[in-house]
Amino acid sequence: MNLIISLFSGFISAFIGITPPGLLNMTAAKVSLKEGKRNAFWFVLGAVFVIFIQVYLAVLFARIINSRPDIILLLRELGLGIFTLLTIYFLWVAKKPKLKQPKIKKHSKKKRFFLGMLLSALNFFPIPYYVFVSVTLYSYAVFSFDITSVFTFVSGAALGSVLVFYFYIAFFQKIESKADYLLRNMNVIIGSITGIVSVITLINILEYYFH
Repeated sequence: MNLIISLFSGFISAFIGITPPGLLNMTAAKVSLKEGKRNAFWFVLGAVFVIFIQVYLAVLFARIINSRPDIILLLRELGLGIFTLLTIYFLWVAKKPKLKQPKIKKHSKKKRFFLGMLLSALNFFPIPYYVFVSVTLYSYAVFSFDITSVFTFVSGAALGSVLVFYFYIAFFQKIESKADYLLRNMNVIIGSITGIVSVITLINILEYYFH
């Protein structure tokens, strides 16, 4: 039963973390539109391969720092600074995305696989996100740091990531008009999300200091 909970927790965590439109899922959708689903799935495989490693490292890191409340607080403070800067950037600094972009040229599966790996590796969000998630789940006795639970949680996160990417690939054409809206307002959407995360993190930090 605990393994099922770990698998489901990883799955839901990934679903929540990747569902907002971002570089990876929007690129997967774009590759699907321009080059077909097969190349898009190779891109997804490369991205998920790196995500699997990132989540595994994040959980191992969370296990190390779990007994150190001071380190957890430091990570929250660093996270608050990072997400605040991202919010300012996306809401007030970043330029509005252009809808008309050059067509993606046809590339091999191998190139798409490594592109997925590259873009996923450049995405710093998963590691602090899954550190926070795993520590939080552990504090509620939903998750443990034994090797079986860790591997099950990471596998669930990988499966959840694949599902979200599949939704973007499979249904992007059906909601293309809405996708244009998302592209036009992507900075506002991402900035709003990081802003909400900043507020939640600030509340947690204040609770720690005034507890």
